[in-house]
Amino acid sequence: MFLKAGISGIDMNKRNKNKIPEAFGVVTGCVFLIALFCFIPIPFGHIFFEGKTDVNFPHHEFVELIAALLSICCMILLGFADDVLDLRWRHKLLLPTIASLPLLIVYYVNFNSTTIILPKIVHNIISKSIDIGFLYYIYMGMLAVFCTNAINILAGINGLEVGQSIIISSCVIIFNMIQIINDSVAEKHQLSLYIMLPYLATTLALWKFNKYPSQVFVGDTFNYLSGMTFAVVGILGHFSKTILLFFIPQILNFLYSVPQLFHFIPCPRHRLPKFDPETGLLNYSKTTFKENELNSLGRLIFVILKTLKLIKWEKNEDDGIIICNNLTIINFFILFTGPIHEEKLNNYILVFQIICSCFAFLIRYPLAQYFYSDNLS
Repeated sequence: MFLKAGISGIDMNKRNKNKIPEAFGVVTGCVFLIALFCFIPIPFGHIFFEGKTDVNFPHHEFVELIAALLSICCMILLGFADDVLDLRWRHKLLLPTIASLPLLIVYYVNFNSTTIILPKIVHNIISKSIDIGFLYYIYMGMLAVFCTNAINILAGINGLEVGQSIIISSCVIIFNMIQIINDSVAEKHQLSLYIMLPYLATTLALWKFNKYPSQVFVGDTFNYLSGMTFAVVGILGHFSKTILLFFIPQILNFLYSVPQLFHFIPCPRHRLPKFDPETGLLNYSKTTFKENELNSLGRLIFVILKTLKLIKWEKNEDDGIIICNNLTIINFFILFTGPIHEEKLNNYILVFQIICSCFAFLIRYPLAQYFYSDNLS
């Protein structure tokens, strides 16, 4: 059906240039939503059977679940629109903000808690906590934008988007179970599990078809779905700061990509690794520019990257053109490994994701308890 509709693409990292169905994340998203819709009566069903809906019905929890579904559903719609219409980057930044509005409104009505806990070291100077007011809502809105686009940026090889999403969702589930065992706002972490468990199940099914060699492409629909799902559970589960700990590779990739994303250094349309059909291996892709064409900030960034040896570059003395690698973690890995097979590269990045996740748990528990008198959210 996707091929007949022309929703397809060509895997640039293969010798075989057959068309592959694209935007297949919409299928995963629909199954995910159906599972959640069918699940709605289960946590609230006993209330209905008791016939005391007016007195005992947990309206707050019910509204939170419905708002979460609304935001996720909106993001699937907007993601599929992006896959079909190929929206511009400014639209990709705006869409998650719009989709997160129902979530933020429900948070305001039910909680409106905008207080953050400060480290012990500043308790005597400032206080144990501080209310940042409307800035907290800006932070949560930016969290939704970051989560949806962070996975979208760290992409381009078979199975990477789905693989990193499986690892992040697994970490969130483990975190929720630890918190429930410790009885730390258990009902909020239960709500997170209601969403995360079917998400992980449907994502594992998608992994079967998206891993190397990919039979389908997930498209921006899946990336937006995943990002909004993580943002939803982080906000409604009251661990919006902890959720970022599981995005360490995505944060590093974003920071590394900033010079190109904001065009301080020229950014080509695609920054995918370059496939060598003779060897079947991937090489890092490149961008070209003249140093005098960069603005002052761009030149400063380029000097810093050179000094820290975070890029590989060369200069053509005849015309002054500089050639350097595109600024993504995928290309950065290839700088160290040299030409590498796509599946092996994907495995390396996913192992790095797992290592960062273990480090995130180290930060969240032993270190956080040392620096904070109360639990982090």
